[in-house]
Amino acid sequence: RPGDRVRFYCVEVEQAREMEREQEALLERVAAAQSKRLLPCEARGRPEEGARQGQGGGNATSPRCILATHAADATTPSICYRQAGDDYLLIEYGPLVLDLELRFRVHALMQWLERAALPGVLELTPGIRSLQVHYEPRVISQRELLAALQRAESQLPSVDQIEVPSRIVHLPLSWDDPATRVAIEKYMQSVRPDAPWCPSNIEFIRRINGLDSVADVQRIVFEASYLVMGLGDVYLGAPVATPLDPRHRLVTTKYNPARTWTPENAVGIGGAYLCVYGMEGPGGYQFVGRTVQMWNRYRQTRNFTDGKQWLLRFFDQIRFYPVSAEELLRLREEFVQGRFELRIEPSTLRLAEYHAFLAANRASIDAFKSKQQAAFEAEREQWRISGQLTFDSDAAREDTTSAAADMPVDGVAITAATSGTVWQLNVSVGQRVNADDELLVLEAMKMEIPVSSDEAGEISEVRCQKGQTVRAGDVLLVIRPSAAE
Repeated sequence: RPGDRVRFYCVEVEQAREMEREQEALLERVAAAQSKRLLPCEARGRPEEGARQGQGGGNATSPRCILATHAADATTPSICYRQAGDDYLLIEYGPLVLDLELRFRVHALMQWLERAALPGVLELTPGIRSLQVHYEPRVISQRELLAALQRAESQLPSVDQIEVPSRIVHLPLSWDDPATRVAIEKYMQSVRPDAPWCPSNIEFIRRINGLDSVADVQRIVFEASYLVMGLGDVYLGAPVATPLDPRHRLVTTKYNPARTWTPENAVGIGGAYLCVYGMEGPGGYQFVGRTVQMWNRYRQTRNFTDGKQWLLRFFDQIRFYPVSAEELLRLREEFVQGRFELRIEPSTLRLAEYHAFLAANRASIDAFKSKQQAAFEAEREQWRISGQLTFDSDAAREDTTSAAADMPVDGVAITAATSGTVWQLNVSVGQRVNADDELLVLEAMKMEIPVSSDEAGEISEVRCQKGQTVRAGDVLLVIRPSAAE
């Protein structure tokens, strides 16, 4: 319940297996007892007893999170095998950098595992430089799986020999869409009004990349071919994609703090990656516009086929073309009904050809990246000088509210029922209100919570302002009831 404190303690994977077996045995006893309409009287032990075993002067048997490593050599990047919970294993390739070669390596390993069809391997989830393997420990042990993964490395083809099918998917994009501007306005009113990326994310992208004009940002986004390297980045088939041409890789910081609301299918850039948000929710990528749905929850159409509700595939190439905001709304309505179809062209992506492209354009790529890095560093230095480099939500909170103890004897307090921000303030001092009148609206994680008057009277004090962060119990308004006059 609220106020409780939770502390985790470490266990070895073998101990986790034993705990799982005990749990399954208990469930079997419960099922047997239920079949007799009886309740089991056995208990597995108090949780705090296990917690005490894992505490003390540090854990005597701290689990190995890194199961094995492999140093880079002439043909293979460095590899790290990590335990990821009690029935997942994570393989990471190379350093933490954007390198298409690493993504091809992940793809080659995933294909090897699919062909091997190891008993007990349930699911494979590729990332940009990693592969997560979900396995059933009762069928294949962690040790057996690790041995198979290490054996696979000697059997993978050279990445330069790999080619993958790559559809070119043409998506309509409403540039600087009104829905994204509303999200920015909400952010400025309720989260951080002076953020460097406000009031225009696109102007911020221009500045931090050292571009001459906003038109340059627009030109690059529409010229780029965004390679889909991951799916499900922000719910429901959302792609994480990066331009194939490094000269198209616009870089940004993310929102800090994050937005509380992002419109469905907003298109944004965070770091060097582009994402199309699969659904409404929080977010931090810098907006450039909005497009059609990445997920069709209603039906199968020609663009949502093979029993899949998500639009894109790994290694798709996204290319945007401009439409108006009004046209996009029409296309969005028609798209999920199958009355509008995207233009999708089959293609093939070959890493050897890509390496040749990079070599032929090395000089201009290096010049672009050098100018971009200088602009990025200059922007960050300006934040440091202006005090915008870090953000403290508590320091930003203007604590103009006061406790009920400070209330006038003839006043009635209107308090916040929950923590949030003042989204709308509908009254002012001296204004008369009736019972049940809506006085203000709080926003808390995308929910708008109206605050109404309990009785008729006159507003005698306003102790909050629009955009202010408030905590549960804060006095927001003071009313002098009509009967007290």
